[in-house]
Amino acid sequence: MPRFFMEAELNVDHTVELTETVFHHWVKVLRAQVGETATLFNGQGGEYEVTLSDVAKKSASVQVTAFNPTNRTPAIHTLLGQVMSKGDRMDYAIQKAVELGVSEIQLLTSERCEMRLKYDRDQKKLDHWQGIAIAACEQCGMNLVPKILAPLSLEKWLVSELPETKLVLAPNKDETNPLNNAKPNIALLIGPEGGLSEAEIQAANDVGFVNWCIGERVLRTETTPVVALSILNYNVRP
Repeated sequence: MPRFFMEAELNVDHTVELTETVFHHWVKVLRAQVGETATLFNGQGGEYEVTLSDVAKKSASVQVTAFNPTNRTPAIHTLLGQVMSKGDRMDYAIQKAVELGVSEIQLLTSERCEMRLKYDRDQKKLDHWQGIAIAACEQCGMNLVPKILAPLSLEKWLVSELPETKLVLAPNKDETNPLNNAKPNIALLIGPEGGLSEAEIQAANDVGFVNWCIGERVLRTETTPVVALSILNYNVRP
């Protein structure tokens, strides 16, 4: 059954008009017919089964028939601080982090960051990344869409209010295993393609981040959240 995100109030036994995006994808591209069913979610928790009840040339309506409260989010809450990278690498990092159940993604700039976004000028880019998060939720079954937070400098983020457990991916440092005492509310810091500088790692350590080396090989910035979040989902329990 197809799944779509739709920013609308959804209630069982109500009729709702599809948004332009959902109408285009389901009716125009997938050629859905009256009587076919789909799953809608609005990011407020749970999901709704709907039946296509009316189709016009430029619009369509559905009947909301059932509600499922499942959200399919991991038991741990992970705030990913991801230093931005260019091109498809950032798209991939966001997509896979969402599929693996990340709770929020804070975009960061750092000494070796390849990108410098200004929120007012680059809103389209931020909307694009939020759209990737929504599409990943449609695909993987999550019903709470992680927020893609506007860029901050690493310096500012480190002094903000962060979860109790704080991990910084630090290749080539002494290997530590901080997961034995990890709480289920985690801040995870991942650097850019060139890595965090020694001074940046030290600044993170100074505010309570623990170095975490997850193997002998140095991973690419877009691969690191996939590996790190997989390990956290497997090892950390509430």
